[in-house]
Amino acid sequence: MNAESDSERERLGGVTPDRLLHTGARDDVDAEDLVLASGRDITPKNLEWARRRLEKEGRAAIDKQLP
Repeated sequence: MNAESDSERERLGGVTPDRLLHTGARDDVDAEDLVLASGRDITPKNLEWARRRLEKEGRAAIDKQLP
C-alpha cells in the first residue's frame, strides 16, 4: 500500500476500492492481499492472521473472501 491508496481508503470510509484487491489469475497472493480482501486494516496482528491462514489454506484462503 502507499500513502495515496491509504488516503483513498480514508475518503471511502475505510472501504478498500476494488482496484486494490487482487484475485484470479495471479498466483502470488500475499498476506496483505488477504487482509484487504477480508476488509480488515493492515496491522501487524492482521498480517500475522493472514500469514497463518495462507499457510493453512493456501490460495483458497483468498478465494473464500472474494466471490
